[in-house]
Amino acid sequence: MSRLIFFVAVSTAVVWLNCLAKVAADDQSPFSEVSEVAEIEFVPAKNEETVPEQFRLKSHRFEAEAKLLRESEALRTISVTFPSPVETVVPENNTVYGEYFQPAGAGPFPGVVVLHILGGEFPLSQTVASSLARAKVAALFIKMPYYGERRSKDSPRRMISRDPREVAEGMTQAVLDVRRAGAWLAARPEIDKLRLGVTGISLGGIMSALSAAGEPRFRKVAIYLGGGKLGENLWDMQHRDADAFRSEWLKMGESRESFLKLLEPVDPATHGRLLKDRDVLMVNAKTDEIIPRAATMALWDSIGTKPELVWLDAGHITAAAYLPGEMVRLQKFFTAWKP
Repeated sequence: MSRLIFFVAVSTAVVWLNCLAKVAADDQSPFSEVSEVAEIEFVPAKNEETVPEQFRLKSHRFEAEAKLLRESEALRTISVTFPSPVETVVPENNTVYGEYFQPAGAGPFPGVVVLHILGGEFPLSQTVASSLARAKVAALFIKMPYYGERRSKDSPRRMISRDPREVAEGMTQAVLDVRRAGAWLAARPEIDKLRLGVTGISLGGIMSALSAAGEPRFRKVAIYLGGGKLGENLWDMQHRDADAFRSEWLKMGESRESFLKLLEPVDPATHGRLLKDRDVLMVNAKTDEIIPRAATMALWDSIGTKPELVWLDAGHITAAAYLPGEMVRLQKFFTAWKP
């Protein structure tokens, strides 16, 4: 039933976007050219010293490839690949795969990185990215470590696994991948590099908050169904898989404290203070069975500036019913920038 609700909501949103297409296409302008191969320069932020050490990157260049997938009057969708700054033992995981949703026109447009949910149902994030592009917000959707083409048939490795060490490594790699994605956006001539942001839902929401802590140039952060106190939330989760994990972890001579310590560096609430000068939007569910209210408030409190917090009358899955209206909210959020 939960998957049915999800796919109905996404399908409704797609129809809604198609209805808007004629309006968005009234602005007849050529698309900025995207080279099939481009060398991208990553330059550390001016305040790179404030970035948590595990998320810092030095000046470097990397090669990105692009290929046109489809085009309409309102937007183009372009596949984008570039190497991850982290080399793992799983070769497939060392390339980042994404899709760039490019608005029609010369710009300059805001640029946003879009992150996906835990289950890896990419159509949801692609719909969000398409919605933003139709509102003249360029959006780069990327697949996080061990998802999609980055998942090997020969390896059981996952970004979120029963091993907290692997979770911390995967989340750290994801932040560094997002930083390169931000550099790719900033290099585009149609994008205003001073108007960059990041958004995501569920795991994508958690990673949006964490990635913004790792990339000071993301000035707007929209966190959907995300929160903090990651370790505590996972440890205390009432689920048979969680029960099995806790049993295995304790049998290895580990403890709840060691589990929390491993995940603290990748907990968004650990670094929430770094978002105090950003424009943050949090949208959460009142009866969320995955991200409880305490987790939401832990992140909200850690930021320290009382960012906008919207409560949907729904659970984690049933919140999908709000998707069409929330995409309007997201469009307004990423098109309203202070001078």
